Amino acid sequence: MPRIRTLCIALGGAATLLALTVPPAQAAPGDVTTVCGSTLTPSGYVDVSWGNSSSCGSTFSPNIKQIKQLTGLPVGTVVNACGSTYQPSGWIQVSSYYSSSCRYSAVPSLNDNAWQLKRVS
Repeated sequence: MPRIRTLCIALGGAATLLALTVPPAQAAPGDVTTVCGSTLTPSGYVDVSWGNSSSCGSTFSPNIKQIKQLTGLPVGTVVNACGSTYQPSGWIQVSSYYSSSCRYSAVPSLNDNAWQLKRVS
């Protein structure tokens, strides 16, 4: 019986990890999804916050991030994004600033690490 319980816990953890590492295939414009920090941010998305979660491994440094789907948002939309990814095509950086929720390093600085982005085309 302990083997079955251990197997169930392992499978549950693997399913949780898989759910956190795969962005949704059909996300609507503006949707925010949580993924492990080791997952590359897909085209059309930006990182909007970083944090720690045991479901993505060690919690020594930020290892989980929220990503936002920008594709499909109307021209003139303004969003705040972490500087850990580049802005997508059609978006420009309006300003930069420091945000504690955008600390993606175990050794953070107080330098600007976030952007305000605006859709221009």
